[in-house]
Amino acid sequence: MPFNLPIALTLFRVILLPVFIVFFYLPYSWAPFASAFVFWLAAITDALDGYLARKLHQSTRFGAFLDPVADKIMVAAALVLLVEDYASVWLTIPALFMIGREIVISALREWMAELGKRGVVAVSWIGKYKTAAQMLAIIGLLWRQSDWMVQLSYGLLYIAAILTFWSMLSYIMSAWKDLTAE
Repeated sequence: MPFNLPIALTLFRVILLPVFIVFFYLPYSWAPFASAFVFWLAAITDALDGYLARKLHQSTRFGAFLDPVADKIMVAAALVLLVEDYASVWLTIPALFMIGREIVISALREWMAELGKRGVVAVSWIGKYKTAAQMLAIIGLLWRQSDWMVQLSYGLLYIAAILTFWSMLSYIMSAWKDLTAE
């Protein structure tokens, strides 16, 4: 297995997952900030490892596999914890939609890769904006520093949900000819 700085950052993000969950459930007044901080740190390492892999020419197959897995597990865990904590349909619906989209797009990418057309469903600018809105929304919903932060975070969550739908449609439309060919 190749090992380099981008892979180390990705593995660090994997290690942060149980730390994040423990902080989320701690019964202390500082726990929401701590869990938000750990999630923020994971989000920063997600952006940094991809940048460093390209900049340092250290892209590997293992890193390309592990990076999206670590990201999706962290985001899904955060959304599940928030759904449990808030117990609100207004958070549950976009969270389910976001998790569902990741499953659909992962399956689509795997299927297109089998056809040798992985590039058809490559990451787009919509996905990058969706990720930014999603990460900021989750951080705000975790921290809950004030009512306005929670309201702003809900707004960002819905922006992320709209971008999630848009990017999913974009990916499906890009692959539509291959999906419907018999």
